[in-house]
Amino acid sequence: MNISQALSRIQPSRTNAMTDRAIALREEGRDIISLSVGEPDFPTPPHVVAAMKDALDAGDTRYTAVAGTAALRRASALHYERDLGLKVAPSQVLVSSGGKQSIFLALMATLNPGDDVLIPAPWWVSYPEIVRFSGASVVPVATYAADGFRLSADALAAAITPKTRWLLLNSPGNPTGATYSTADLQALGEVLRRHPQVLVLSDDIYAPLRYKDAVHATLAVDCPDLANRVLTVSGVSKSHAMTGLRIGVAAGPEWLIGAMGRLQSHVSGNACSISQAGAVAAFEGPQEFLLDWRERFRARRDLCVEAINAIPGLSTPIPDGAFYCMIDAAPLMPRFGDDEALAMHLLENGVAIVAASAFGGAHCGFAGFRISFAADEAKLTQAFARIASALK
Repeated sequence: MNISQALSRIQPSRTNAMTDRAIALREEGRDIISLSVGEPDFPTPPHVVAAMKDALDAGDTRYTAVAGTAALRRASALHYERDLGLKVAPSQVLVSSGGKQSIFLALMATLNPGDDVLIPAPWWVSYPEIVRFSGASVVPVATYAADGFRLSADALAAAITPKTRWLLLNSPGNPTGATYSTADLQALGEVLRRHPQVLVLSDDIYAPLRYKDAVHATLAVDCPDLANRVLTVSGVSKSHAMTGLRIGVAAGPEWLIGAMGRLQSHVSGNACSISQAGAVAAFEGPQEFLLDWRERFRARRDLCVEAINAIPGLSTPIPDGAFYCMIDAAPLMPRFGDDEALAMHLLENGVAIVAASAFGGAHCGFAGFRISFAADEAKLTQAFARIASALK
């Protein structure tokens, strides 16, 4: 059977592929510690679970408006203003089945063959695949550990052409933990003002997971004159341990939100009504526990950085946000050949990670792998003991 040209342009998610492989090995009886997936191991907060049970008991199992319930669009607007400093009307918010769907809708609704999309590398695995599916072209823009894996204004200016349609920014970032400051974003804004055809997708899904004291910076706030061409993506998956409930929210100009909603009406219709009820509780309910979760992630981060840097051939900078470490294994490449072979070697030794090549590492000369520290301290300690043993 032939598949479409659009589908033939993309590959399956390599983070999901490694997770699936780890699950298959476990089912065969192998002892595998998975550090491949970005999923908090904390339980979903009780008040969120209670809200979903109440929605089920009330029979709220029917269609909602395609763009989301009025209650969740209002709660999302509250979240954007309280947590990101971005004031938006509920009509500027679209609710989708996860942040990934929000990004897919935005790019598919606006891109055409011949358009270019700038993506700082290393990047989240789905960004380039969604762009390729649309028929547009991926333009990698290298970032480096020495610069905190942040895109510089000079690099952005050099990459933009008349064909550039979107810039994708992710802060805090997956896979590097890169976090942009207000000054960083204002410098990028100076470049973007010279190129009014360029839209910006600001993926802020990890905003609650910042390990510096500074307030979260986001482009639509720090460059308000550009807000009419910025889409800010958020959600509850990472912040509230609701990955399987599949709720993402996007805020932006009404013309773009309307276009995304038009596409969503044919792709999926509304997001799950019960999950939407849970997301309302997540945004409107208690937030204090997030501080405790962040400190626990910080402790895990510090454990991982120390353990990684103690293993010969491996090194990592200290990530400023999210729950990932991007690990440089360049000294090991003569032994293994490439980071995919290294990843398979570690999997055979009981630890699932994801090769840096899955994140566009080759575009910035980076060979190694990413781990997620969204696992408890005992598993992390055991995983690094296995890694150290496997690399002796």
